[in-house]
Amino acid sequence: MNQKVTVYTTTMCPVCKMVKNFLNLNDISYEEVNLEIHPIAMVKLISKTGKFTVPQTNINGKWISGFDPVGLLKAIQV
Repeated sequence: MNQKVTVYTTTMCPVCKMVKNFLNLNDISYEEVNLEIHPIAMVKLISKTGKFTVPQTNINGKWISGFDPVGLLKAIQV
């Protein structure tokens, strides 16, 4: 199944690293958008999710906030 996974992060976020490590360990490819480098993406992210926190992971249009391994795997398997 072809998954579109995007992880919105910041450089110093330890939870962002946890999400990326989890995806890597499970051989799930993803695109990373660092909000420090792409501030316009931050504005769009807040308008879509209503949240000011990272990480935010989008899997085929489903948003997962923070580090939620069960939620990430469920969204991938759908």
